[in-house]
Amino acid sequence: MYPDLINAFSRIIRLSESEQVYLCSLFTEKTFHKGDHFLQEGQVCREAGFIRQGLVRYYINSEGEDRVYGFGQEYNFVCNYESFLDHSPSQKNIQCIENTEMLILSYANLQLLYRHIAEGEKFGRLMCEQIFVESLRQLTSLYTQQPEERYLRFLETYPDLQQRIPQYYISSYVGVKPQSLSRIRKRLSAG
Repeated sequence: MYPDLINAFSRIIRLSESEQVYLCSLFTEKTFHKGDHFLQEGQVCREAGFIRQGLVRYYINSEGEDRVYGFGQEYNFVCNYESFLDHSPSQKNIQCIENTEMLILSYANLQLLYRHIAEGEKFGRLMCEQIFVESLRQLTSLYTQQPEERYLRFLETYPDLQQRIPQYYISSYVGVKPQSLSRIRKRLSAG
């Protein structure tokens, strides 16, 4: 049994004891080393992960430069849902920035989850809604917020990650060079 996984599902849907056992049987354990990719551009995403321990970054490579657009930490689900759902090659990368332990769910096992867990489809729908809303917020912030506002949003979204994430990943997420991020941080600490 995986209590952290059951808790993550139980925050969203009800699970009977037998469903909890069945749910855990659908996942397999996998360990990634720092720098390993969960998914690389050009691959089809065939699995979703649940982070038990560790940290990942989501990024795209644009004109030879990595552009970070999100992070995943303990008790988060990790996936490129676009590729996972329509089986298209991913345009995005998911890389471990710490040694990371995940529970892995294949696409086929997701279908079993939907079929055999009473509120499984509800879980899938609510997760998709959450991902959709977050994607829209992120897109909107790129066009409407100044870098300082995006940095404050980073602090709000990932309050406990500032010390775990290299500063150049944070500056990429904010959309500035590392020197500019240093100036933003100094202004905010002085204010």
